[in-house]
Amino acid sequence: MKPLFVLLVTFFVAFLSQKLLFDQYVLPLSARIAMCVMLFFTAIGHFAFTKGMTMMIPDALPFKKELVYFTGVLEIFLGIGLLISPARIYAAWILLLFFIIMLPANIYAAIKHIDYQKGTLDGPGPNYLWFRIPLQLFFIAWVYWSSIKY
Repeated sequence: MKPLFVLLVTFFVAFLSQKLLFDQYVLPLSARIAMCVMLFFTAIGHFAFTKGMTMMIPDALPFKKELVYFTGVLEIFLGIGLLISPARIYAAWILLLFFIIMLPANIYAAIKHIDYQKGTLDGPGPNYLWFRIPLQLFFIAWVYWSSIKY
């Protein structure tokens, strides 16, 4: 829920700032700025809640902690890439793939009742997926519309 809030608030701030500062606005640019800020926000979680994030990765995968750090850094670079014109399309396609790959981790965490912030097994559970799966699809559509379509 927090990433969605960050995304939407940043979008409206970017949109209004463009209007006030430049007397124009470009919706896709506002959307890319918002996604960049949201990715920075979620990347912080990879470093602040590493223990809980490693719990979201199935036991069969090695180097869990390193993978959590890597994905945090990747989110930062992809967010920046959305704002650099020559890199935007590539960053967007990688980000779409990233969102698709991360969905099973979110499903796994919900099924196992993982609370990644606390690093415990008392999270919201499978009912959370009624929100998380549409949210992930919304993020995918957001990136596609703001970075690939335009």
